[in-house]
Amino acid sequence: MRILMAGVSGFLGTRLVDRLTADGHQVTRLVRRPPRGSDERQWNPSAAQLDPQLVAESDAVVNLAGAGVGDKRWDAAYQGLIRSSRVDSTTTLAITMAGLPAADRPAVLLNASAVGWYGNTGDRVVEEDSPAGDGFLADVCRVWEAATRPAEDAGVRVVRLRTGLPLDRAGGLLKPQLLPFRLGVGGRLGNGRQWLPWISMRDWLDALTFLLDRADLAGPVNVVGPAPVTNAEFSRELGRQLHRPAVMWVPALALKIALGGFAHEALTSARVLPGVLDRAGFRWTHPDLPGALRAALTG
Repeated sequence: MRILMAGVSGFLGTRLVDRLTADGHQVTRLVRRPPRGSDERQWNPSAAQLDPQLVAESDAVVNLAGAGVGDKRWDAAYQGLIRSSRVDSTTTLAITMAGLPAADRPAVLLNASAVGWYGNTGDRVVEEDSPAGDGFLADVCRVWEAATRPAEDAGVRVVRLRTGLPLDRAGGLLKPQLLPFRLGVGGRLGNGRQWLPWISMRDWLDALTFLLDRADLAGPVNVVGPAPVTNAEFSRELGRQLHRPAVMWVPALALKIALGGFAHEALTSARVLPGVLDRAGFRWTHPDLPGALRAALTG
């Protein structure tokens, strides 16, 4: 399959490119800088610049582009970048796909979104048919997902990837916690009762290749594991895996001072289940947290 992919340099993008290439797919990487390799092509989503021929030559498009939500302390400027980097890339791809003759359009667009769509769900279980919640990330997800509509209206199968928290020691949720836990000063965030919709990296990659191939699946898909846990449970299990105590805790006020607006999202509870994947027969390699953490720490 010929796959055009945006967001190739991020934590998840680099792993997905490696997986798709290993599976025998031809991946063309969209980059904003001048190309450095034969598989790279330049685009400028902030100016809606993309060569339509690149899209027409592709069987599928995967878009993971977006500034990292946990990379910097949130201020108004960075919040603007979080929104624009997602909406601009999605809009450019979707409009370009819609503008092609039907015979030239890729069959599928896998477009990143996030479980932030649901906002703070507390202890309430949510699946893909649950409405959007409140808060900054929920608002971002609403406009982000809406930006795919031109492609969907043109007949492209659009899958909106409401990704949870992939577990990998090199990034995401796990990486910043490893040092304090290994030093014996790790623990829960706030009261620890917030639910974490984790997924192993292996299962995240498997889910995306599954969704590429399943022509009957479209719309929002929660790319999460089948057994979410609370932050306190996650902290205890990570401590067990590292053979360290997990008795410390980070007060909510300290998070707000350190992280600014992102602190609210770090303390948000999202008890999200993978309804679409489950009903479609997807099989998780790591259906429980101990197995997922073990794979992340030793892989």
